[in-house]
This record gives sequence, structure tokens and C-alpha cells, in this order.
Amino acid sequence: QVQLVESGGGLVQAGGSLRLSCAASGGIFSAYVMGWFRQAPGKEREFAAAITWSYGNTNYADSVKGRFTISRDNAKNTVYLQMDSLKPEDTAVYYCAAKRGAVAVTAPSYNYWGQGTQVTVSS
Repeated sequence: QVQLVESGGGLVQAGGSLRLSCAASGGIFSAYVMGWFRQAPGKEREFAAAITWSYGNTNYADSVKGRFTISRDNAKNTVYLQMDSLKPEDTAVYYCAAKRGAVAVTAPSYNYWGQGTQVTVSS
């Protein structure tokens, strides 16, 4: 059973940085795509970034491109989301997700989800 556990959320001022971590277990992840999504109050869950576990190919939403960086540590089975130049509109619950196969940017495409971690950016 694949399990994903996020950590690293918190409160930060606008312009600051946070690094989220997603520890994965229960699977052989070389064939997986790992994604980060976020959901603000009253809004739908939206794609932020994704990475292929095997080759490290990345994909970003336009809203975070140039500010967020997704990476993975194969030895630790952990995926990271480095968030820089944070804005108040980045405030959301951030979720780690996993799927087999090709990169996807829609939430229903992902089979496994973590519990989420809150990120709050104050102005």
C-alpha cells in the first residue's frame, strides 16, 4: 500500500521560502510520477508541479514557474517542493500525490494522496 506523508508547511511572510517534503513508502517508485497540488479555501485542487521518479523530468504550473522547484531523493524515497518568493495567493493546503505512467496535471489522474500540509503566506 503506497503511503505519502507530507511535512514542512507553516506560516511565512510574503517573499519568504519554505520547503515541503513528501516521504513515500509501500511501492517501487521508479515507474511513478510524483505531483504537488494545492487547494485554497473555496477553490478546486490545482496542479503545482510534477516530477518523474526515474528521469527527474519536471513540469510546473505557470503560476509557480520560476519560483517553485520540485526535486526527488531516490535514496530517501522523498520528493521536495522548494517554494521561494512566496505570495499571499500561494496560501493553501499542499498535497503530495503519486501515479504510474505519464505526467498528468489533473488531480483525478493521481491514485495516491498524502494528508496535506498547510502553507500560509502573510502579506
